[in-house]
Amino acid sequence: MMRLSGWIRPLALAALLATAASPARAQGPAAAEAEVRKVIADYNAAYEKNDLDTYFKAFAPDLTQWFPSGRVDLPTYRADWTKTIQSGAKNEKVEVRDLRVQVSPLADAAIATYILRVTFRSAKGVVSTEDNQETDVLFKRNGAWTIVHVNYAPARAPK
Repeated sequence: MMRLSGWIRPLALAALLATAASPARAQGPAAAEAEVRKVIADYNAAYEKNDLDTYFKAFAPDLTQWFPSGRVDLPTYRADWTKTIQSGAKNEKVEVRDLRVQVSPLADAAIATYILRVTFRSAKGVVSTEDNQETDVLFKRNGAWTIVHVNYAPARAPK
């Protein structure tokens, strides 16, 4: 049996402890998935309530997103959506359907994909319901999950 020399043993022990003590490893993918599911639920609940402060807190300042109209940054999206809500329009019902979450091996990044059914009332009182395919990319930064990218597009009607 091979014995570790004097300087290798402390080095090996330090590497083992550093790996075991890593916050990402301590959390694990299952716990990370549960946290991401809660972020998605809370963020969409705020969207349904038209609670703009809570809704926009879910996004990272460096958010990128794709809408059918093209790429939009956070300041532009916040200004446009705030104007829409202030005009008297509002979400009436928001449902997350078929949520799937993939977590990175280090439990510091995740992708959430789902169908978002939104019932919306325009400022003129016209009510519409649409299904949208949404993909949210989240990073765990400073101990909290934040949405760093959104891809939002109309879902095709089933054939």
